Amino acid sequence: METNQLVETALTVEPNQNETQSPHGHASTPTEWIEFRDSDIHGRGGFARKPIPTGTQVIEYVGRQVTKAESEILCSENNEYIFDLNEERDLDGKVDWNPARLINHSCNPNCYAEQDGDRIFIFAQRKIKPGAELSFNYGFSLKGYQDFPCLCGDKYCVGFMVAEEFHPLVREENDLPKPPRR
Repeated sequence: METNQLVETALTVEPNQNETQSPHGHASTPTEWIEFRDSDIHGRGGFARKPIPTGTQVIEYVGRQVTKAESEILCSENNEYIFDLNEERDLDGKVDWNPARLINHSCNPNCYAEQDGDRIFIFAQRKIKPGAELSFNYGFSLKGYQDFPCLCGDKYCVGFMVAEEFHPLVREENDLPKPPRR
């Protein structure tokens, strides 16, 4: 596989004049489940067009495959759209033709990202009502976490975009309340 090989997209809708396209014709369009518009969390976000059942594949997160060395450079330039694919490659989702990059982080997300080989898909973690903003936990590490504030607004937000496994430590370090047990 070459460094900038594009990952195939699962979007099957036809492009129109308002869409951005990749060099290989991948349309940046909403799916039957999701539309993109202004968000109260940050910038633009993805919103449910209709009820989304738990476990539904909402959209594929696409981009260009890059080497780990390229990924390190992109991350040092604050590219927040990188997914780890394997020991040699990462996925850079910071491309116009990846609408899934607009799905915002939340400390209490209603979606999750799942890897299938060299592809990343976003699934509904629970039933989502029409009009609700979709979100997933970006899963950032603790390295420099203070540089990535969270704006999700959830009652038990930890204030930073870190993986859920780090929430207890970040809560303790920042003297934040613990959420009730689920």
